[in-house]
Amino acid sequence: MRTIKEYHLSNSTEFKEKLLSWSNQFDEIAWMDSNKYPQKTSNFDQILAVQAFTAIKTDAHGAFDRLGEYQESTRDWIFGYLSYDLKNDVENLTSNNFDGLQFPDLYFFQPAKIFLIKGDKLELHYLKMVDDEMDDDFEEINRYEIGDVGCESMADRKGGIENREESKEEREEKTEKREERKDNREELRENRQETEAINARISQGSYLQKVNKLLSYIHRGDIYEANFCQEFYAEKIEIDPIGVFEKLNKISSSPFAAFLKLEKNYLLSASPERYLKKEGLKIISQPIKGTARREIDKVEDAKIAEALSKDSKEVSENVMIVDLVRNDLSKIAKRGSVKVEELCKVYSFKQVHQMISTISAELDPQISPVEVLRATFPMGSMTGAPKISAMKIIEELEETKRGLYSGAVGYFTPDGDFDFNVVIRSILYSSENKYVSFSVGGAITSKSIPELEYEECLLKAKAMRDSLNSKFERN
Repeated sequence: MRTIKEYHLSNSTEFKEKLLSWSNQFDEIAWMDSNKYPQKTSNFDQILAVQAFTAIKTDAHGAFDRLGEYQESTRDWIFGYLSYDLKNDVENLTSNNFDGLQFPDLYFFQPAKIFLIKGDKLELHYLKMVDDEMDDDFEEINRYEIGDVGCESMADRKGGIENREESKEEREEKTEKREERKDNREELRENRQETEAINARISQGSYLQKVNKLLSYIHRGDIYEANFCQEFYAEKIEIDPIGVFEKLNKISSSPFAAFLKLEKNYLLSASPERYLKKEGLKIISQPIKGTARREIDKVEDAKIAEALSKDSKEVSENVMIVDLVRNDLSKIAKRGSVKVEELCKVYSFKQVHQMISTISAELDPQISPVEVLRATFPMGSMTGAPKISAMKIIEELEETKRGLYSGAVGYFTPDGDFDFNVVIRSILYSSENKYVSFSVGGAITSKSIPELEYEECLLKAKAMRDSLNSKFERN
């Protein structure tokens, strides 16, 4: 089905920058970047998938069944996302809150072209019908100047899939046209990215009231913990998605960063969290619970990290979610195989320290890849405990449909392996609706102090706000 070809990269950092910019000519882009963060469980430094050959998009009803059929029928690489609201396909739940973005609840595509980067090694995995473009694409990317805007239409590209008679001269003519129509990216940012003040969907006063309401549910024994989120947004706005993503990624340099362009819908993600990875029969989940700020002074920074590791509230939040994940994994794992490999370890990222646990399990061979996701979705770190009760209360108190926020982005391999992040620390953008949104949240437990939870939300929002060059208006 695919032709695989390997290339050597003389400068992988420069090639990575050119590759993402070059990809902008396509209507479907999935870019995943580990930012070379030191971790044992990463197979690639970067992955780029472009140009949909086939695709599936749907609302929540029957979504996992449809995804399972699509994954089974393609038996190929597929890339895409699961929105948080697929909870409604797993349980008898609803999503009735405001939705300014209106993304499909699920979207996956089978790319014509895939680029896998590890160190100075590049692998191209192209469908047979476009494999004669491998060398030309590699040369074009190397010639690419940062600041070029890919201008070839998707109609041109799809025509290229259907008609392989395009000559070298015609390809060169297209390249010349792109050069002639090249925009200055800095000018684009200046003209289109004068972001108005970001608005809070929930006022500070309302946030405090809602957290106190959550605490009353906890004290009454309805739930032990819930992840409560709030949206920040801007309307009637245009941004340069790749430019904003590059800035966000530079600020955060997170291990599960992702950029999606699916028609007119965009995800710009600096996620530090893995939802779930399957490799062979091994499953791992790495939930995050526990956040603390970074300091420039190394001594003070180390003290903050140490304090986080000993914070009883943060540790209890993390342990509760670990127990929830263990329970979810037990549904699809071989009996006795669920293990906590690492509990409440503090990892440091550019913006914050995070407390992360790692849980693994051996998969029952009779369980399909999509069933693994269905059994564990949504992830415990973004819901609460007990999970269903927490999700009902979340829907009652939050004012925005979460959509892709707190969902998952990732890919399936032809062998049925997969890797998905948790969509947090992310900006969502609809170029059709001219609507920009990012949400942040935190775990509310009996030990939560509403005012401190609000300040933690602002800390988590800082990188997105800075990436948009925006002011923040409290209301």
